[in-house]
Amino acid sequence: MRMKGVRSLREMTRVLNTDQRFRKLCLIRAGEAAYPRSVLSRFIRKVGEDNLTKIIEEKVVKLLKQNDAKDIDTVFDASFIKAWSTRDPLDNQKGYSDMEARVGRTGKTFGLGYKLHLSIDSQTMLPLTCTLASANQNEKKHSLNMLEKTRLTLKKSGAKLRSVIADSQYTDGKLRKAVDEAVIPYTANQKRGVKGVLRVDKKFRVHSPERLKHLFRLRSSVERVNSRLAALLGKITFKCLKAAAAQVSYAVLSMLFIAWTAIKTGKPEKARSITYYV
Repeated sequence: MRMKGVRSLREMTRVLNTDQRFRKLCLIRAGEAAYPRSVLSRFIRKVGEDNLTKIIEEKVVKLLKQNDAKDIDTVFDASFIKAWSTRDPLDNQKGYSDMEARVGRTGKTFGLGYKLHLSIDSQTMLPLTCTLASANQNEKKHSLNMLEKTRLTLKKSGAKLRSVIADSQYTDGKLRKAVDEAVIPYTANQKRGVKGVLRVDKKFRVHSPERLKHLFRLRSSVERVNSRLAALLGKITFKCLKAAAAQVSYAVLSMLFIAWTAIKTGKPEKARSITYYV
């Protein structure tokens, strides 16, 4: 569904009745009835967020081993995802039909939804870990948990975390102390008068030693990952945090499967191409 842009389970049942390629992938024999909507819905619930997280971790570890990754510069970022709901008329800070959705910042304005907290490998531009949370929760609240999950995944693959690159929303003393090198800009009220630290001014000009400037530029790689995820994810159509997290996990898995297929078919240059295998 994520790969082909199928928008609903009802539409998926129609596709399974007619598309021979999909029927083969889903192990439906000739003349056999396709899975009804109730079966597909029950399957999604049974797999669950925890199992999807394990599958994602397994695929990430395999990809890192395949790429013979050693020292990894990771990028942390959070992107807004709009909820499938309107605001509650009695409390405009939360959703009406999706009561777990919250109002949070999206660019220069505010919206109702969730935040996808993501860590990626800055070189391969592939997701390492992902966490979905309410949009009103600050990035700092999830940074240490993301760091722990990222380190665990890298350890299983035999790789090592070299640095964490992020924007000023992650400027937190606990995170800085927890990593060998934190490439995170200090805000205007931090480290005043101290030279040689990373800062970004109002015109987005970077002021720092050249090495930190070079590493901080790698942060742009997460924007390309977010763009590809948005194309695979489409609109969140499930309500509640757990169901929305599962939908996000399927989109992340699609990216990882594309990369794995590209490597296994001898076309590593297609590892980040969504349309090539669709």
